[in-house]
Amino acid sequence: MATNRTFTMIKPDAVEAGNIGNILKMITDGGFKIVAMKLTHLSETDAKKFYAVHAARPFYGELVEFMSRGPIVAAILEKENAVEDFRALIGATNPAEAAEGTIRKAYAKSIGENAVHGSDSDENAAIEAAFHFAGREIF
Repeated sequence: MATNRTFTMIKPDAVEAGNIGNILKMITDGGFKIVAMKLTHLSETDAKKFYAVHAARPFYGELVEFMSRGPIVAAILEKENAVEDFRALIGATNPAEAAEGTIRKAYAKSIGENAVHGSDSDENAAIEAAFHFAGREIF
C-alpha cells in the first residue's frame, strides 16, 4: 500500500550551486507539501550509514565522499502516491536521460552529482526519514 510521504535530500552539488530555492519551488509546484526540512551536513560516518546498502558497490567511496563534502537539505514530503510521483519529478539518475521538466534535467551535473535523492520505496522513505528526523516533530 502506497503511503503519502517520501524523503528527499538536495545534494551538495545543488546546494553549492545555489539551487535550493529553485528545487524547492519545483517540489511545491509539483503538489508536494514539505512537512519537515533541515539544512545539515552529513559527516563521513553518517554518509556511510545512510548509504550502507551500497557498501559493496564500486561507487560507494565516491558517493560517501560526495555526500559528506558540504551541506545538504533533508526533507520529508507529503502527497498522495508520494514516492512514485516524486521519483517521476526528479527524473532519471543520469541527467542526460532525464525528461524535460524534471529536477535532474534542470539541475544535475552528472550521474554522480545528480542534485537530489528520492526514496525508491515506501519502506525506504520511512527508514531514510527516521535517519534524519528521528525524535523531531514533523508537521
